[in-house]
Amino acid sequence: MTPPKRRLPVMADVAREAGVSHQTVSRVLNDHPNVRPATRARVEEAITRLGYRRNLVARALVTKRSRTLGVVSFDTTLYGPASTIYGIEQAARTAGYFVSIVSLKTIDPNSVRDAIDYLTEQGVDGVVVVAPQLSATAALEGLPVGMPAVAVEGITYRADVSAVCIDQIEGARLATRHLLEEGHETVWHVSGPPEWLETEGRLQGWRAALEEAGRPVPEPLAGDWSPRAGYEAGKSLAAMNGVTAVFAANDQMALGVLRALSELGVRVPEQISVVGFDDIPESEFFSPPLTTVRQDFDVVGRHCIEVLLRQIDVGPTAFERLVVRPSFVVRSSTAPLGR
Repeated sequence: MTPPKRRLPVMADVAREAGVSHQTVSRVLNDHPNVRPATRARVEEAITRLGYRRNLVARALVTKRSRTLGVVSFDTTLYGPASTIYGIEQAARTAGYFVSIVSLKTIDPNSVRDAIDYLTEQGVDGVVVVAPQLSATAALEGLPVGMPAVAVEGITYRADVSAVCIDQIEGARLATRHLLEEGHETVWHVSGPPEWLETEGRLQGWRAALEEAGRPVPEPLAGDWSPRAGYEAGKSLAAMNGVTAVFAANDQMALGVLRALSELGVRVPEQISVVGFDDIPESEFFSPPLTTVRQDFDVVGRHCIEVLLRQIDVGPTAFERLVVRPSFVVRSSTAPLGR
């Protein structure tokens, strides 16, 4: 004979166990300030003893909130988008929210609008769009009126959408200035794909640092974020005369540059110094360990959730722009010229 299923505890059971009213339990669950600490502790102990799990559907009907945030992202196989999403998830969980993620294969206005429509139908309280390409900015026009929303990375061109981004221009300046301070006459650049806003920001910072120092600005070598693109660029750079310093737009391409130079007998950093961007976990184990620009994706995630929750609580009355400054990590892939 199959034993009867154990009934899940409800709020009334918690109230009876704690010796308080149903209303008091509700206040504790909703973090109401007008609950004495001793009473709150008694209710929380009862919740733990009984294994009570609140009915999120019923709660959403009462509060008009789902406690769920939507995230739209693109190419989560790349380190930057994947790390950004992780930072957002951790910050949302700390704030007591679930996260529903839609990952797109291609980023275009129709795809982003469809993703936002899907999340809106799920009743999310707000949306984060991790869209590092300019083509995605038009898609934000499809946001429902009054929907709390935050754009992550490049989308700072729209005045009517809050945005959190890392200062890509400053990161590239840090990389280029470091190499110039090491005595290099100029710095060659392996860029990312042209449709990416991070590519444009890093190009701007690299070019500005060279121009401010009155140095020649070489023609950048186009890449696509992959080690293969860096490898091909590295072979081209090794064949040029006078190349002593290279700034790759991400660590994966820097890895490819290092491999190509090694195969061709070019010593790093004795003959050519190499700098990357991102500070992926593997960077310190490259050969040699990679000097790079570090992006703090945990801070980006935390700021995203803070901005979004402010909109959820008081409405999108003012659009915010938060810029996270990158830091610079010096390792063994760079050295003074002629060392």
